[in-house]
Amino acid sequence: MNVFKLSIKNIFNKALSSTITVALLVLGIGIISLLLQLNSLIKDQMENNLRGIDMVIGAKGSPLQLILSSVYHIDSPTGNISLSEAEKISNNKMVGSSIKLLYGDNHKGYRIVGTEKKLIDLYKGELIKGKQWDKPYEVVVGSKVYEKLKIKLGDSLISSHGLRETGQAHSDRAFVVVGLLKPSSSVMDQLILTSPESVWNIHGSHDHDEEHDHDEEHDHDEEHNHDEEHEHDEEHEHDDREITAMLIKFKSPMNIIQFPRQINENTNLQAAVPSYEISRLFKLFGFGIETLSYLAYLIIIVSAFSLFINLFNSMNDRKYEMALIRTLGASRFQLSKMIIFESLILTVTGFMIGLLFSRFGVMFVSSLMDESINYDLSSIIILNEEYWLLALSILIGLISALIPVIQVYRMNISKILADE
Repeated sequence: MNVFKLSIKNIFNKALSSTITVALLVLGIGIISLLLQLNSLIKDQMENNLRGIDMVIGAKGSPLQLILSSVYHIDSPTGNISLSEAEKISNNKMVGSSIKLLYGDNHKGYRIVGTEKKLIDLYKGELIKGKQWDKPYEVVVGSKVYEKLKIKLGDSLISSHGLRETGQAHSDRAFVVVGLLKPSSSVMDQLILTSPESVWNIHGSHDHDEEHDHDEEHDHDEEHNHDEEHEHDEEHEHDDREITAMLIKFKSPMNIIQFPRQINENTNLQAAVPSYEISRLFKLFGFGIETLSYLAYLIIIVSAFSLFINLFNSMNDRKYEMALIRTLGASRFQLSKMIIFESLILTVTGFMIGLLFSRFGVMFVSSLMDESINYDLSSIIILNEEYWLLALSILIGLISALIPVIQVYRMNISKILADE
């Protein structure tokens, strides 16, 4: 007697109740697996982009906004800060290294960031083609950008003001692509990198053109005075320059305790600690994730009751059939195996479809993130927690089959056959 085939046949004979049981399991397992996957992927992304960054310096405002805009590039900056003030902090004896960031322009929705080459080293970036920038208006493009926009070496890129495509285009000066980066699984994949001078120059020339148009309305004497003022401004050009933010790495981890507080209390700048702000962000979202997890576990418990009722009713409906099978030579153990197989087939099927459901969920969330903030998530790895979900599914199957199996061992064959 093929016990496994009989189990499959019994499942199809109770198609409606079996489908409801599997659907409940798929929903519960799928939600928990989706939450586990998203939590793991987002944490990995967050931590990967935080490496080597102990503190971020920027304009006064929300510290979380400063971190999201400067480290993850998914928010607007809090403002600009003086380059001279930033360099004073960079030269502090507690600071091991610093990286300047200037942004506010984009090319087709992807940020153009003026920075130092140390940023590429920070994320262990490697060029797949070309070279790093040597002079202003040369750019190195992240892997996601050139794959999406079909950018090649030597292409010219026109920047637009702001962080959205709808901004005013700086059509008077184009950037030239001199390098393409390998995928690094970091925020650098979605950026267009150039020198700080490129950003200063393009905005400086833009401002200068506006001033020039305004000056044409005045007489020659006013124009002469403007030239004198311009010469004076050039002498102090370095003092007037601004950056958007600066990434800091301390010489000693102990400096992270006192140095940010000193900056926040004694300067007009803001110091934010990424690890603290991201931890606080996850705590804020943690309640919602925990609530959804409890709901999913409740659904799994309901599915366990549904499976138990399915097996229990099936056992009562098939008492005569099982008694006949016993008279044909089948043992109690074989009938018990049939019920256990039936239960495990339903729970394991629910688990497998639930995992598939969660992966489609990750793909859907990834597409939404890609469209809105240029981040994407993907995973084909089974997490350790998901192995525990498989063990939970098997346990549910075994517990649900326990009472029907006891009924099999207590079955009075002669009484059942006589009653029929």
